[in-house]
Amino acid sequence: MAEFANAPRAPEHIETLVLGGGQAGLAVGYHLAQRDIPFVILDANDRVGDSWRKRWDSLRLFTPARYNALPGMPFPGPRHSFSTKDEIADYLEAYAARFELPVRTGFRVAQLSRNGTHFVVEARDRHFEAENVVVAMASHQVPRVPRFAHELDPGIVQLHSGEYRNPSQLREGPVLVVGVGNSGAEIAVEVVKEHPTWLAGKETGYVPFRIERAPARFVLLPLMFRVIGHRVLTVRTPIGRKVRPKLLSHGAPLVRVKPEDIAAVGVERVPRVVGVRDGLPLLEDDRVLEAANVVWCTGFRPDFSWIDLPVFGGGEDPIEPIHRRGIVENEPGLYFVGLFFLYAMSSGFLPGVGRDAEYIVKDIASRTT
Repeated sequence: MAEFANAPRAPEHIETLVLGGGQAGLAVGYHLAQRDIPFVILDANDRVGDSWRKRWDSLRLFTPARYNALPGMPFPGPRHSFSTKDEIADYLEAYAARFELPVRTGFRVAQLSRNGTHFVVEARDRHFEAENVVVAMASHQVPRVPRFAHELDPGIVQLHSGEYRNPSQLREGPVLVVGVGNSGAEIAVEVVKEHPTWLAGKETGYVPFRIERAPARFVLLPLMFRVIGHRVLTVRTPIGRKVRPKLLSHGAPLVRVKPEDIAAVGVERVPRVVGVRDGLPLLEDDRVLEAANVVWCTGFRPDFSWIDLPVFGGGEDPIEPIHRRGIVENEPGLYFVGLFFLYAMSSGFLPGVGRDAEYIVKDIASRTT
């Protein structure tokens, strides 16, 4: 009997597997359920919405609440308010419950491969077989930190923006925030209230209006997110194809915090960090900063190393799989949703992910039929 007890489990067959239970995976699940296509969503987190709960405490979205809804369920609260990260997390959890989406939490996928006509997914101690697999994960998965970071003095507290929650994590003394994207600017403005703060790098531009003011909430933000980011900047338009690589390589402009805001609260701007000297951060102008803390707001990189299929463009660190609006044509039945600028600038955000999900589910339905 012991031999049978220790025998590996037989693979579980599921028609469509959705890998990732964030907004992209839940939107895909909604459209699959509407078409009565059997599916299961696997998510690595312990609770739906945890990918948002784990972000820094004061994080708020740039989009008004009215634009943060997924298909079939309005976002609660004042329509023109800026939602907190916990409000987003709770909304996603409520969304999965309302539509009874079959989300299995605690399943981190270790490998995706193909065995003849079926895809094979390994997660935890389980094996799954599926005709269709939707990889519903964002492009920003693994923290990107300079190689020289490990050369800093061990006494310096180092956090990536993905680990930062609030200033209580920092030790006494100056803070160096590296990277002038939206996360770097907002974190620097927060920590300077308790620590002398440097902000290293150069921003890639900024939105020239205050998003909290009425003209922005009622006119300019709808124009940005529902028209320009959703319909104009797409892979089908010349301007979209021109802007896309710049956004992928340089990041988005500052939205809420402006350069004058950074200066007004006492954050000192410094050139970019290029290395380490005597255990301390070395700047491009050859200055050395005696920082007690370093917060790396240097972005994330995709990590699809667990996908054992020939769907990437080659190179040591491929940016994204080869696809047509999320459909991988050389691996029928494989799809991607949630990638930054998958189809439009809005694709990686709540306002745009529902459209991409509906598009690939239509293709799944045609295969099923």
